[in-house]
Amino acid sequence: MLSCPALPRLLFTLCLLTSSLLAEEPVVKTNVQVAMRDGVKLATDLYLPAEGGVEKPGRYPVILTRLPYNKDGAKKLGLYYAQHGYVFVAQDCRGRYGSEGTWHWMTDDGRDGVDCAKWIGQQPWSNGKIGMIGTSYVGGTQHAMAMEGAPELATVIPVDAVSNCGVQSMRNAGAFEMRFWNWIILNAAKGSVASQDPATAAVLKEMVDHRHDYLKLLPLRPGMTPLKLAPEYESWLVDAMRHGANDEFWAQNNILENAAKYKDIPVYLVGGWYDSWAGNTTANFAALTRTLKSPVYMIMGPWIHGAQAKSSHGQVDFGPEAAIADELAWRKEWYDHVLKGMDNTVGKAAPFTTQVRLFVMGTGDGHKTPEGLLYHGGQWRDETAWPPARARLTNYHLTTGGHLQTERPTQARASTSYVFDPQNPVPTIGGNISSGDGIMLQGAWDQKGGSHVWNWLKPLPLSARNDVLVFQTEPLTQDVEVTGEIELKLWVSSSAVDTDFTAKLVDVYPASADWPGGFDLNITDGILRARFRDSLKQEKLMTPGQIYPITLRLYPTSNVFKKGHRIRVDISSSNFPRFDINPNTGEPLNENRRTQSAVNSIHHDAEHPSYLALPLIPR
Repeated sequence: MLSCPALPRLLFTLCLLTSSLLAEEPVVKTNVQVAMRDGVKLATDLYLPAEGGVEKPGRYPVILTRLPYNKDGAKKLGLYYAQHGYVFVAQDCRGRYGSEGTWHWMTDDGRDGVDCAKWIGQQPWSNGKIGMIGTSYVGGTQHAMAMEGAPELATVIPVDAVSNCGVQSMRNAGAFEMRFWNWIILNAAKGSVASQDPATAAVLKEMVDHRHDYLKLLPLRPGMTPLKLAPEYESWLVDAMRHGANDEFWAQNNILENAAKYKDIPVYLVGGWYDSWAGNTTANFAALTRTLKSPVYMIMGPWIHGAQAKSSHGQVDFGPEAAIADELAWRKEWYDHVLKGMDNTVGKAAPFTTQVRLFVMGTGDGHKTPEGLLYHGGQWRDETAWPPARARLTNYHLTTGGHLQTERPTQARASTSYVFDPQNPVPTIGGNISSGDGIMLQGAWDQKGGSHVWNWLKPLPLSARNDVLVFQTEPLTQDVEVTGEIELKLWVSSSAVDTDFTAKLVDVYPASADWPGGFDLNITDGILRARFRDSLKQEKLMTPGQIYPITLRLYPTSNVFKKGHRIRVDISSSNFPRFDINPNTGEPLNENRRTQSAVNSIHHDAEHPSYLALPLIPR
């Protein structure tokens, strides 16, 4: 449970336990076919409050989840909320598992959500108020319904939710996040219409088993892989990998440009510093706070995707307080307040004390835990705004010799160059990742290879590579807290007409008895595809050799770099398979047949001051 006064927390927990013991097992109705406006029927399960073994009469608020991952998996949620005075409704998205129709990436979920909500509002057990629940794609179906303005929708709690796909987290500054290549291949093989044929399912499963091999054969071409057996999945993936610009293709759930369409209801956004949607979670908070009159809350923990109940992620332990012990109870507290009008802890106790609750990472002592993890630690803090108003933006300049310093460079000319070979990309070791099962590690990791990294098997640090430029401070003389949005401003040139520039913020632990080689902890990262340097909506190739200013938007974070540590930024042109590899040829996206090496340069002199802009919190 999130930190709050001990006695109220104990009483709150005892109350929940008592009510759970007294509550009767709900009545469950499975596979109810709910017709959409076009006649397509979606499979829906109902969990209804019970009394004496039968459905308890009355009208109740409804908790709804619409998901592509099989509604059967929502049983735990259904039983819990039905035992606490709600009707719980779980529905398979169009074209998934038990539902009819053809699946499309989210484009049907707004309309289908409105039709589902209308049906719910007409049922004798409904009081006409709906709250939604769910993570990732299932958080995205909440945003979709809110942007479609479903009349019955009264509140949402989107966790690590799909949104703004043309900006970051899917197309990330023009690059494609390969976790969605992985998502499509995995989900085409389970839950799709094609997967219901055992013979076809076996062929799709074979592709799943050989993903490492297929990753070496990109770009994906239509009709050339077993994915052709699930044509709606292949079609979307090919189009998505070709479509770099943030335009109408990515319009669904584009909250940043369409916040005015979002229904004015209470919203609680949940995200994690190592989640794949972290940047969009904080950006949505800012956009919705400016737009809605209803309260908008946000909590950001040290979590990877969908793992709010855990306190360790990757190779790092953030301390027991990092975990939300009871993920259902705190949501119920929110629903009770909004949907039932109860006067409870909302607005009075954590995690509802203020509209912004952050976990500040890095206050631990760095010892090795019994589980062999780095104890990075951290603590919760309430804020009144995001980014924190007291943050002071401080520029750390890149200078000759790999230095990172607050003083501007004075040299007349200075640059550092490297060769980026698309055939030998920098491997991904952790980061803001989801749906990376089998091809990527999530979260916080020492930036060093080993048997756990399939494409960097030897125990070598990434910093040893010639195509990774390292700029770092001297050991810090005092603790430095960085909390907010992170940008890297670079002056760059290339021998190619198009290339990528990547960046990774690293907390460098010094050598210690527990970590004789130190520990290079990834904090956040980012990328920019150079053809989108001026605009995410329009491509413009480079002139080889010309110097350009670019901005890399890293994911937001909150971390204390402790005394004796170094602040480091690693710059390169690949991070694979986190992002697709730029072939450097300037060919249309996902249609290249060639690759070529590029000589890329980072300029850091008086006329071209490249710097890392860090929001520092005063001590």
